[in-house]
Amino acid sequence: MAVDQGAAERVRGLFDHADYTVAGVRHLLGPVAGAALARDEIVPALRSTRGAAPLETLVRLFWLQVPVPESALPFDDLAALGLVERSGGEVRALLHVEPVESPSGVPGDPSSARGHVVSDLKARPGDAPPRPDHVVGQGGASGNLAQLVVRGPVGDVLDLGTGSGVQAVHLADRARSVTATDVSPRALELARLSFALSGVDAELLEGSLFEPVEGRTFDLIVSNPPFVISPDLRFEYRESGLPGDELCRRLVRRAPAHLAPGGWCQLLANWLHVEGEDWRERVAGWVEGVDGWVVERDVQDPAEYAELWLRDSCDAGSPEYHRRYDAWLDYFEAHKVTGIGFGWITLHRSGGDDVRVEELRHAVDQPVGAYVRDVVRARTHVTPSTLLRTTPGVVQEQIGPPGAEDPERIVLRQTYGLRRAAQVGTVEAALAGACDGDLPLGPLLDAIAELTGADTGIVRARALAVLPDLVADGFFDII
Repeated sequence: MAVDQGAAERVRGLFDHADYTVAGVRHLLGPVAGAALARDEIVPALRSTRGAAPLETLVRLFWLQVPVPESALPFDDLAALGLVERSGGEVRALLHVEPVESPSGVPGDPSSARGHVVSDLKARPGDAPPRPDHVVGQGGASGNLAQLVVRGPVGDVLDLGTGSGVQAVHLADRARSVTATDVSPRALELARLSFALSGVDAELLEGSLFEPVEGRTFDLIVSNPPFVISPDLRFEYRESGLPGDELCRRLVRRAPAHLAPGGWCQLLANWLHVEGEDWRERVAGWVEGVDGWVVERDVQDPAEYAELWLRDSCDAGSPEYHRRYDAWLDYFEAHKVTGIGFGWITLHRSGGDDVRVEELRHAVDQPVGAYVRDVVRARTHVTPSTLLRTTPGVVQEQIGPPGAEDPERIVLRQTYGLRRAAQVGTVEAALAGACDGDLPLGPLLDAIAELTGADTGIVRARALAVLPDLVADGFFDII
């Protein structure tokens, strides 16, 4: 369905004039009501929007989903876009319209991409379950992906499984072209509205996975796919109908063929922890022919996972709750599932094929996309002639009983970025204190051996074995 571009431009002007932006809404609501709204509690936000200012009216109508007086807004333009309808002298929203913004991630650069995303009305606790083709707006998952994506100008972008168009809106201002795909005609319809309200020019294609773009390559592929692992297919936005984590495996296996040289693919995924298998080996095996970085941010046991997605679909408290819960646990038990991991997968077509898998459960500095190019680096060969420098921000911690002469453990820790920690030996700790890029590695190791009374050959062998991983993890830089 074509969008009334004139109406879209006038509504966009209304949003701009009212400051219906992320910053504007945040300032209006304040920290208490804003935090409550993030928990889907709207009462504090209703109290913060009692006035008649345009911003208050827009927040109540499109975000809090309560009727507003018809005289408060230009009804005809909003109705022409299918956003509202009349109801007894009032106007109520038919769709959820939410401002989004994407910080540049460049130090000292406050600029950000801004727009508005159109989705179905939010289903809140106590509501009926969503329709099967329900389209979600920006949530925690899509926000995480937007923070992960590499920063800076990019060429041709593919937003695979665009949904309401969130990622495409984030990326449009720095891309040469944007192509957005989805299997759901309704999702494409709402994405088209999102693009019209955000001033985004994007190609929209219907189809599954890479079928709509067969034979094409892209400089950046992003995807927040329907990764939920479920015993059945209820909702298009979260479940694919494929068994287990097969959808994410297929996406990762097929993506490299659609990456231009130097291109990136970044997606969110769920994967299974199966009894008797190492999940790291399973997921690493999905990556072929490109550098890969797999990060598990969280893991849930089968019961926690079922409860999460039953709440998401408003099943909690319904007559169907126990039956669906039991079916989910039956499914996991039959497949010997011990846990379900959630995280990021980044692929980079750089000419290498190094795959790194790690768990990062702690908080990291956002946006990760501001420094992901430095993180996704392969293990580098280190020789005695290599010049190393300890990465700025690395500190050393010594752990042991108070007053002990020697520590039980020595840990190098990053104070920003991914904030990784690595347990090291005395040789690596001494190197961290001495490496400033002036002397090659060989003389430094010989000096450490002499000071500690250790065998030079043993010191060199150990250091050259462990340093490639420490370089790849960002504790040392090669000059």
